[in-house]
Amino acid sequence: MEQIVYVSTAKVMPDQAMIESILSVSRENNRRDQLTGLLVTGGRRFLQVLEGPTDQLEAAYARIRVDSRHFALVQLSRRPILTRSFDQWDMGFEQGYAAPLTEVVAQLTERVADPDLKAQFRSFAELHGQPA
Repeated sequence: MEQIVYVSTAKVMPDQAMIESILSVSRENNRRDQLTGLLVTGGRRFLQVLEGPTDQLEAAYARIRVDSRHFALVQLSRRPILTRSFDQWDMGFEQGYAAPLTEVVAQLTERVADPDLKAQFRSFAELHGQPA
């Protein structure tokens, strides 16, 4: 089992319909492929962690890399894992601005044991949690 963390930028400011489309397809695929993770958006920026069986994770990441809705995809980490950090979500999601993104991400990552993974999400929320 592996975990990938990446960041990317949407080509256009994502609206609710775009987010719902991404989540709907992702959740369906992730359930089928036994993947779990968390997606956080702030403005046009996305930060995502995906975790699960290596072959299914690689196939999902290959689909993500060629998705024309975003660019500047940067893989921040990829590593083998023994246990999942987000086993309760086929795709957890949080978008900034309904509540302070920093507070929401702190709650979402409270039980994450890996301090580096927790710091990546909390730093992202600090940088991208304010309206443009």
